[in-house]
Amino acid sequence: MGLGKQAKTLSKGQIEAMLSYLSSTRHPERNRLIFLLSVKSGLRAKEIAHLTWWMTNDSSGEIGYQICLQDVASKGNSGRMIPLNGDVRAALIVYRRKVMHFAGPFVVSTERGLSTSPQAIVNMFQRWYRHLGFVGCSSHSGRRTFITRAAQRISTVGGSLRDVQVLAGHTNLRTTQRYIEQDVDAQRRVVQHM
Repeated sequence: MGLGKQAKTLSKGQIEAMLSYLSSTRHPERNRLIFLLSVKSGLRAKEIAHLTWWMTNDSSGEIGYQICLQDVASKGNSGRMIPLNGDVRAALIVYRRKVMHFAGPFVVSTERGLSTSPQAIVNMFQRWYRHLGFVGCSSHSGRRTFITRAAQRISTVGGSLRDVQVLAGHTNLRTTQRYIEQDVDAQRRVVQHM
């Protein structure tokens, strides 16, 4: 597999730095949620922009334990069920409390409207990464980080790369493989223990 121009993955320190920075922005709850939807749920910019409260709710109207991402909010027919990470669920609950009285059907809203565009999400990420000096990062960095980490951990919970493919919403396993950042140290360790 060749090396192409891909968004950089984020280290644990970069994720913490971003969360710290976002807490000081004008809309900290919303911005934290947007970032977590990318890095801990693997959502694309389009999916973040088109995510509705209905897709996050359980049958009683409360924030559930998974995102029911419909095809209409995703790329092609890549709608899927995504279990909610605890941090993402908590951020959804906090943000919904804040916007409950004026929210529309979409989770992410702006001062200009009750929804936003995928390009606006891309632009937010671009501003945030540029502010922190994260070179090579884009709105896809969180998604690549999510997919890489899921691939590294999936076998420890009895899953396979196919499960990561489903979480990512890819129709082809080769696409998922291209997202996964290689780990030279892990390659070295596995060869030494063979």
